This record gives sequence, C-alpha cells and structure tokens, in this order.
Amino acid sequence: MDKLIYLDHAATTATRPEVVEAMLPYFSEYYGNPSSVYKFSNKGKESIMNARKCIADSLNTEVTNIYFTAGGSEADNWALKATAEAYSSKGKHIITSKIEHHAILHTCEWLEKQGYEISYIDVDENGIIKLDELEKAIRPDTILISIMFANNEIGTIQPIEKIGEIAKAHDVLFHTDAVQAYGQLPIDVEKMHIDMLSASGHKLGGPKGIGFLYIRKGVKIRSFVHGGAQERARRAGTENVPGIVGLGKAVSIAFETMEARAKHEQNLREYTMDRVLAEIPYTRVNGDRTNRLPNNINFSFQFIEGESLLIMLDMAGICGSSGSACTSGSLDPSHVLLAIGLPHEIAHGSLRLTLGEENTKEDMDYVIEQLKQIVERLRSMSPLYEDFIKKSNR
Repeated sequence: MDKLIYLDHAATTATRPEVVEAMLPYFSEYYGNPSSVYKFSNKGKESIMNARKCIADSLNTEVTNIYFTAGGSEADNWALKATAEAYSSKGKHIITSKIEHHAILHTCEWLEKQGYEISYIDVDENGIIKLDELEKAIRPDTILISIMFANNEIGTIQPIEKIGEIAKAHDVLFHTDAVQAYGQLPIDVEKMHIDMLSASGHKLGGPKGIGFLYIRKGVKIRSFVHGGAQERARRAGTENVPGIVGLGKAVSIAFETMEARAKHEQNLREYTMDRVLAEIPYTRVNGDRTNRLPNNINFSFQFIEGESLLIMLDMAGICGSSGSACTSGSLDPSHVLLAIGLPHEIAHGSLRLTLGEENTKEDMDYVIEQLKQIVERLRSMSPLYEDFIKKSNR
C-alpha cells in the first residue's frame, strides 16, 4: 500500500519502539520464571514489581491492588463473574448501561442465565448515563454497578466521580471498564470511589495480550483463574513477564505525554469535525461534542452504508471503523448508536475515526477530501438519497 493513514487507535495501537526495546531482554536473557526461588528469577520479579508500582501510582493506589490479566476482556469478566459469586449471599442484582463494551454486556447475559438480574440503564442523546435512573435502580440486593469510563465508539466520558459517590452512598461496589480512558485521561480511584477498574496494554502503545484489574483492598473478589499462587493467589498462571514489562513502560510514557498528546489530538479532532460538518451535508457528530475522549471522532452520514464507506476508505489507504473492533463482523447497527436514539438507517452510516499522536493536519486534510468524494459517490447510487433530493426540490 502506497499510503497508510491509521485512524483506528481505539481498536489497537502500534507497540512503541521503546516498549519493544524494554521487552526484548525478557524473552531470551532474563527468561527465568518469577516464581522460582533462585537468583536468576529475581530480575523478572523486580521488573514485575516496578511495572505494578508504575500502574498503581498512575491511579493513586497501592501496588497490592493491581492484578495483571491477559487484557481488558479478561479483567471485565473477572470483575463481574467473581464479584457475582462472592457477593451472591447479599443479592443477585447488577446494574450496567446499555452502551457498554460487549465484554461487559455478554458477561451480563451469561450471568442472567445463572440466575442474576441485570438492570440496563439508559443514556441520553449524547451517551451520558442517566444518574437519576441509575440511583432509582439500586435495590437492597444490588451488589455491583459497572459503568464504562468512556465509550469506545462515541468517546463520551461518563460522570465517574458522581457514579462512584452514588455507589458508595448505597454500599454497592463500583467497577469501571477504563480500557479506552486509561492513558488518555487522569484517573484517581480514591477520589472517584472506584472499587475495580479494567485496562488493556495495547490501547496505549503497549503489547497485546496484557492488561490489569485494579481491585480495592477489602473487596471480596475471588480467583478467576485457578492453579498456582501467582498474583497473590488471585490469578494463577506463570506471569507474562515481557508483556508486563512492556505494559509498565507504555504506561510510563503514556502518562508522561498525556497532556501534550491530548491537546494535539483534540485540536485535530475539532478541526476534522468542523470541516466535515461544514463541507458534507446531512452529517452529524455522535456523542457529546466536548465531553469526549480527545482522540475520538464519530460521524453518521445519511443515505449511505457504513461498510461500503469503510471499504472505499481502505482503498484510499485510510483505516477507520464503524464501531467496536470486537463487532466488526456484525451486520447489525451499533448498539451504542441505537441507545442514543439514532434510527437504524442513520446508525448504519456511521464512521469512527480515532486519532493518535502521529497523525497530522495534512493527514486529516487528505481524509476529509476522500470522505467528501466517497460520500458523494455513495449517495449518487442511493435511491433513498435520490428520493430525498426530489422531495426537497418540490
């Protein structure tokens, strides 16, 4: 491919060269099992502790509250399933939202089959959780509230601190899927009253196959993977030392560069949104215009089909998506866009572009020009658009 403009950083990011460099010695030089007693394993143990401390510091918590996982989906599953099991004597009611990632929604569906009751809270037209509905849904048998920090499709940031306050006031555990937010936004688990938090390495310049679950001290969550005594006997299996080292390095860089990176991405986001809305008619921005992740752009173009748009963008060397990478094979419209009130025909014409620090204004100028041409071409083949124009000209 002659040209490549990557605008799908919400799906995954390139592993930073510094991260790869930090990981390499742990494949062939410091390859000892961290659980072994001999000195050769000490380098791995120390490196795991250093990464754990880096992550703990980024969240304002203690190192003993960080547990490594294979990624965000495992962390989400662990938080919900193990909490459900541990607190079933108190109740079997869990609250979540209608716009969660499928790692949460599908886990909730599984829990429903096990006899748990799930309340799915509505969001407003911008994707913001309805706090009054959330509080009304809490019952004496409610054991967990799980609301994502920021949405992976439309970028909307939730009022996490207020949700945490509501959960604490009602003595209910609060978990947040922060896979998209971690490394993009400041997070203080103490200030925000977060009891559990999921994150993933490959969303912030780290390797795939590594993530973590923050579990507040005192939360009675049980093991998710049984076997050895790793992760303080809560998550068995030989530690992925290269992955953990890579995650720690990626976290360190992400938080050092967060402010400058967010400003750069936000400037590009606003520039792109303004131009597209001004230059491509019958287009809308999905999600809150300002209260959103700095790198997230989500459009709906009327009278076109999103899959065709993505194919033509790909032919022009542009990588985007129509929503979550985990549902890219689905022909159904995004559950997030339906939840904010979009009709099926408009939800089908959605495009998500998620920026990275390497993207430039020149990149976005090229993308905007390609979008204008592609949308015009697709609409020219649309009977719905033709009928709409005829009616508009009467």
